[in-house]
Amino acid sequence: MAKEDLKVLNKGEEEEMELQGYRFCRWRLALVGIGVLCTGGFLLLLLYWMPEWCVKSTCNRTTARDAEVVLLRSTDEFRRWFLARVRVMLAPGSNPFHSLETQTTSPTSPSSPSCPFSSPSLANGHTPHPSDGSHAQEIIRRYADYQPTQIRYFTFHSTKYYWNDGLQNFDVFTGLDDLQVSCSTLHSEHSAALTRNQQEYRRLFFGVNEIAVKVPSVFKLLIKEVLNPFYIFQLFSVILWCADEYYYYAVAILFMSVISIATSLYTIKKQYVMLHDMVATHSVVRVSVCRASNEIEEILSTDLVPGDVMVIPSNGTIMPCDAVLVSGTCIVNESMLTGESVPVTKTNLPNPLPGESGEEADSAYNTEEHKRHTLFCGTHVIQTRFYTGELVKAVVVRTGFSTAKGQLVRSILYPKPTDFKLYRDAYLFLLCLVAVAGIGFVYSIVLSILKKVPAKTIIIESLDIITITVPPALPAAMTAGIVYAQRRLKHLGIFCISPQRINICGQINLVCFDKTGTLTEDGLDLWGVQRVENGSFHLSEENAYKENLVKSQFVACMATCHTLTKIEGQLSGDPLDLKMFEATGWILEEATEEETSLHNRIMPTVVRPPKQLLPPEPAVSPEQDMELYELSSAYEIGIVRQFPFSSALQRMCVVARLLGEKRMDAYMKGAPEVVASLCKKETVPENFAEILEGYTKQGFRVIALAHRRLESKLTWHKVQNINRDHIEANMEFLGLIIMQNKLKAETPAVLQDLHRASIRTVMVTGDNMLTAISVARDCGMIPPKDTVIIADALPPHDGQAAKITWRYAEKQSKTSHLEEVNISLEEVCHVDEPKTQELYHFAMNGKSFAVISEHFPDMLQKLVLHGTVFARMAPDQKTQLIEALQGVDYFVGMCGDGANDCGALKRAHGGISLSELEASVASPFTSRTPNISCVPSLIREGRAALITSFCVFKFMALYSIIQYISVTLLYSILSNLGDFQFLFIDIAIILLIVFTMSLNPAWKELVSRRPPSGLISGPLLFSVLTQILICLGFQTITFLWVRQQSWYTAWTPLTDACTLSSHVNASDHNNTEVDDHNIQNYENTSLFYVSSFQYLVVAVVFSKGKPFRQPSYKNWPFVLSALSLYVFLLFLLFHPVKSIDTFLEIVCVPFEWRVKLFLIILVNAAASVLVETFILDIVLWKLVFSRDKQGSFGVTPVAPTPQGAVDLRAYKCLSRLCCPSKMAPKARYMHLAQELSVDPDWPPKPTTTTEAKSLPENGSSYQIMTNS
Repeated sequence: MAKEDLKVLNKGEEEEMELQGYRFCRWRLALVGIGVLCTGGFLLLLLYWMPEWCVKSTCNRTTARDAEVVLLRSTDEFRRWFLARVRVMLAPGSNPFHSLETQTTSPTSPSSPSCPFSSPSLANGHTPHPSDGSHAQEIIRRYADYQPTQIRYFTFHSTKYYWNDGLQNFDVFTGLDDLQVSCSTLHSEHSAALTRNQQEYRRLFFGVNEIAVKVPSVFKLLIKEVLNPFYIFQLFSVILWCADEYYYYAVAILFMSVISIATSLYTIKKQYVMLHDMVATHSVVRVSVCRASNEIEEILSTDLVPGDVMVIPSNGTIMPCDAVLVSGTCIVNESMLTGESVPVTKTNLPNPLPGESGEEADSAYNTEEHKRHTLFCGTHVIQTRFYTGELVKAVVVRTGFSTAKGQLVRSILYPKPTDFKLYRDAYLFLLCLVAVAGIGFVYSIVLSILKKVPAKTIIIESLDIITITVPPALPAAMTAGIVYAQRRLKHLGIFCISPQRINICGQINLVCFDKTGTLTEDGLDLWGVQRVENGSFHLSEENAYKENLVKSQFVACMATCHTLTKIEGQLSGDPLDLKMFEATGWILEEATEEETSLHNRIMPTVVRPPKQLLPPEPAVSPEQDMELYELSSAYEIGIVRQFPFSSALQRMCVVARLLGEKRMDAYMKGAPEVVASLCKKETVPENFAEILEGYTKQGFRVIALAHRRLESKLTWHKVQNINRDHIEANMEFLGLIIMQNKLKAETPAVLQDLHRASIRTVMVTGDNMLTAISVARDCGMIPPKDTVIIADALPPHDGQAAKITWRYAEKQSKTSHLEEVNISLEEVCHVDEPKTQELYHFAMNGKSFAVISEHFPDMLQKLVLHGTVFARMAPDQKTQLIEALQGVDYFVGMCGDGANDCGALKRAHGGISLSELEASVASPFTSRTPNISCVPSLIREGRAALITSFCVFKFMALYSIIQYISVTLLYSILSNLGDFQFLFIDIAIILLIVFTMSLNPAWKELVSRRPPSGLISGPLLFSVLTQILICLGFQTITFLWVRQQSWYTAWTPLTDACTLSSHVNASDHNNTEVDDHNIQNYENTSLFYVSSFQYLVVAVVFSKGKPFRQPSYKNWPFVLSALSLYVFLLFLLFHPVKSIDTFLEIVCVPFEWRVKLFLIILVNAAASVLVETFILDIVLWKLVFSRDKQGSFGVTPVAPTPQGAVDLRAYKCLSRLCCPSKMAPKARYMHLAQELSVDPDWPPKPTTTTEAKSLPENGSSYQIMTNS
């Protein structure tokens, strides 16, 4: 089939997928059916696990339009396959937004050729219920004049995709924003209510408005859990063992599997129930909607469709959908989405006048751009503000899984698989074990055929080798360490919703921090104000609570320019607004509905100063009538309209009116640079930049205020619909408010710990850049002598290319010369060598970041290598920064207070939210401690969990190989280990050791070394291979040596070595059972003793402590278990107990052989400890395998100790032997550091400008020019 039939769904989005169409083929289906019968159902299982094989073996390729089944493949790095059935339904029309009227007498086709969708359908995100079908039939009967349209669709991950003839592809109906409606159109066309018929017709397409998290039945979960390749392998093993009469072991493994499945089912079911309960709360409510005949109808929220006009009740509600406000104002708690419990004011969508159609204001409605006017699903409307006779109305934009809450729930229901080298390597390792098993399989078959063993025995024993080599308890053992780490994190007050991420946190080598509320205190304190009059600054004043300032525009701006509201008599809102308003000492009163009518319906909120601040009423002369500050003592200001703070615009504005005044005033506050640019030049003091820089360098948060008298022609109605750009121009600059944002007490010490551990720290904030740099210096993120280079990027304009200008954040000190700066990388394998101290850091703001991302993509990678401060970053830019850092192979942690960090917290390898609100659903980790001390704790626990995983994996691999060696050696004499010997090894030794060796707590401090990220790494492979060779050597020696003993003979009850030596009467053994499997023999007994001690030796050797975990002797359950087993085995070796020997099928051997066995065990233990502890840990790990360490790549190293200098000399010698050639570092950021170390133009000098040059052959490039 032609390649062009490969369709791409959700192009450019996170869920981008490739789609291929298929039709069922009868003969293929018949063949597969026969195959399933012949393989006893195994082929069906295989097709269940492999959707691609399933579709390709039962269907023929066809076009996407005619498909009966679609095969989907994700385009991300995981390239996962999915399949979905295409269904067909009938509807009276083809587009939900077409207007169908039942009253029409002449049939008119609803779907014109120009219509984009000509085959969409029922879209409720569920498999169709009978009711859906009857609903469609009823609609079709009602619209009998219309030709029913066939609608093709499929459901995938709770989203319905419809065939779109216009696009020749499947597409999704999300809601009203599909139409790309402008703000004015939303007001004029969509704020008119829908008729009941229109609503029912749209519901065919958009479905029921609910986020249905179906809790699967236990049976369904059981089938899904049991049909896992691993459990199928276990089932195969159990059947095999039963065939070989190893009943006890089979029952034990079956019991373990049942326990494991039951635990897993309980956990999964519990998570589903929790999610269902979280989503179901308030998901179905009664709502009032407007109908076309101006009547208000009460319906269930499940019946809402995009385009419905909802009436928001005055006492508030939980939003059941996403809707845009078209009249009135709402106070909303959005903590469910943002993590910020501060109430947010939502205003009605601006309605630009027709004459302003060219203005930017009449842009297409977008939920992200217009979020200050959008009420999101799941958020709590606390109260509404409305004017007499007017209802607060909102137009429904999205419903069900298309809403903001729906998308969040979908991301939880269908998470991306965790990509981590450890898990990929684990599969590779298992494949290696399977290969080893294959060798044993072939060996046992050949050996058995040569020795003429019956066919049944050959099959059973050769398959048994495979079940020995791939350990059945491996997943349970690997999970144990993570479960224990999760429990320890819980004790530290860190809660985890994604346990697999704990291991990944052990690899983190860079942490991004939000500033406000994370590094610094959440609240701001007012440090002072600096007013401006006649274009020049006054001296700074401590506060504005003064009689002489009470009627000034400056104080009026402080009192009105905010979004505070009273909830149950308490002022609440943004903490900054609260501090600013409290500093004025004014009183805020929200007018009741009755009172608004007294103020011409224009004053929902009133602010006034306290009486004690107002001067005695002066005599009013005619000249003073129009002066604001000389009005009568009834001094009240009403807030007429608010333009809420926008992080994109970096400002907020209000229109207010003084009681008794004809003209209105506009007040604005925001980022000083933005506010100054919107003011008349003559009102901004000449030394504005200098004063501002002085404050920001000291780490103060500065906010500028401005004011403007509005024209008298601007009436209340005009103000309600005016575009904010008309108001926010030609303002008069009023001055600055200086707020102090104190560092949290724990911040400097935690950052120092991370710095010592060679973990990079980066600040990403929405605050001013100079303030951020100052805080970075105060908290030690930027050392005192280091230089900060600011990258100012400008987008292309007037035919000029995009460019970056480089400047210093402060004047260069003589102590720091940029010429000295380079990342010293003489030889890559010499990472511990002291290098030139890193002296520079890059800082940039969000605008520059956006320009560099677009026009200098290759430059961005170099900048993030030393970028320390990213200021004025929008929430989506924070996520982009995390992606850029991950793009150069950093393992990124992100710590934020949840307010605007949700995306970044989710995207990072380890995101820690300091907010305990519902929004922490977005973050894998949530800390109860509201400071960054949780970051080192999480990394320490992550490292401990990672090392535990390595230890357990290595131990389980060795356990299976040791047992494999024993069985292979015994097969050569047609013997095997006994049922109870297997049972003792697997239950008493392995399970006990595995579950206790995982209990080592994390090491108390972070070290600069990082654990390896995968199993396929030098030290780990060296460790496993040497231990395998040692165990193989000593077992082979034992096996061969026992046969050389003078007393050795083929064992029978009559020829027992102990029997012969003690001259016991042979008649005692007449009743002994015949040993069919030849288990009781000297070789078996000798190998059983040696191998049992080998398991314990490798457990002790692999159970590593420092520097990532506490030493094993502090893990008392492990020490107790290991000691008990040692004592029991030694007791058994030197003092045989007949009943135990009989149970374990051990034969009696002479005492001198027991002593020799003990010596073999001692030498084996000594060899294992020597190789692992001395050769691997001291020589090889420190001197050769530390090549991957990131200490010398963009991270300042800790000063070397005198002992370190000695180590270095030894290190140099050994590294020259082991790293003779320059080996390229693995991580991308290391490659970059290497390149930059020899680049004479890096870092850019402050006198240079970098311009973008478009080169067709390699996309984007740049050229550095020196300014004259």
